Amino acid sequence: MTIRSSTDASRLPGDRSQRRVVLATASSLLVLALLASFAQFGVLKTLIVPADAAATTNNISGSVGLFQAAIVAFLIVAILDVVVAWGFSVLLRPVNERLALLVGSLRVVYAAFFAFALLNLFDAAQLVQGATGTALQSGPLQAQVAGSVASFDTGWHLTLGIFGLHLVGLGALLFMFAAPRLLAALVVLAGVGYLVDSLGKILIADYGLTISTFTFVGEAWLIVWLFRIAIKGSRSAVWVAGVPDRASAAVAS
Repeated sequence: MTIRSSTDASRLPGDRSQRRVVLATASSLLVLALLASFAQFGVLKTLIVPADAAATTNNISGSVGLFQAAIVAFLIVAILDVVVAWGFSVLLRPVNERLALLVGSLRVVYAAFFAFALLNLFDAAQLVQGATGTALQSGPLQAQVAGSVASFDTGWHLTLGIFGLHLVGLGALLFMFAAPRLLAALVVLAGVGYLVDSLGKILIADYGLTISTFTFVGEAWLIVWLFRIAIKGSRSAVWVAGVPDRASAAVAS
């Protein structure tokens, strides 16, 4: 089999379409990262008070619009996760078709479970919206709201194990392909962080660690790397050649 050089690859008709896929994947990753940060840290972390159902209920009641905006943001994140899964499946198929399909499928499954977990936040919003001022001070109602929020948090953390497996597989594909090896290793590390947190939530009572908070560097670098490939074009977009060629990929790294 003849391995084409990066110069030959630049003449392939698929170059422009491949760059569009790279750009779509990078853009989706960036937007979902921003939306998830807004929803999680800008809204939920400010409204939800652990172990205080009354404060959580009152906070959500006082900022229903913001709480609903967080739900919508999370829903868009789930949709964009499917777009990203498709993008990586297309781009990394030349490396290992079965593994690329598995990696993409894991992200789709994660997105589906995450969207299902979002129903709990929707329930919490509905409970607060349908309550009067007096009813908001009701213990049973506050317990229901807190329970819905807790169910979302638990469901999300459990499904992060699937997301962790996705990142481990993605890192393996990147390592076999043209990505910088440190980037591939950091993506795997990010996946391990999510796996540890997910298993900790399942196996350890009152698990309070968030390893993934410190292992996300690979995810951030991956976005930058993809944008760089999309902008620099065919000489960096080694996916166009359809074969892993680390010599020509040196330009991209």
